[in-house]
Amino acid sequence: MSRLSFVAIALVVALSGGASAQSSDPRGACKADYDKFCAGIAPGGGRVVACLNGKRDQLSDTCKAALDSRKK
Repeated sequence: MSRLSFVAIALVVALSGGASAQSSDPRGACKADYDKFCAGIAPGGGRVVACLNGKRDQLSDTCKAALDSRKK
C-alpha cells in the first residue's frame, strides 16, 4: 500500500470517529441549540441540561439523541 493511500485511509477513519463522538457528546451536538436557546445560562449544576430539556421540542435531532445518551 502506498504511503498516500495509508494517509488517506487514516484521515477518513479519524474524521468518521470525530463525527460519531460529537453526536454522542452533548457539548458538541448541542452547541448550536445552546447558543440559540440557552446562551444566558451559566454552566454547572445541570443548569444547561435542564434548559435544553425545557426546550426539547425545539432542539435538533442530534442534540436530542445526545441528551438521551446521557440518560443511559
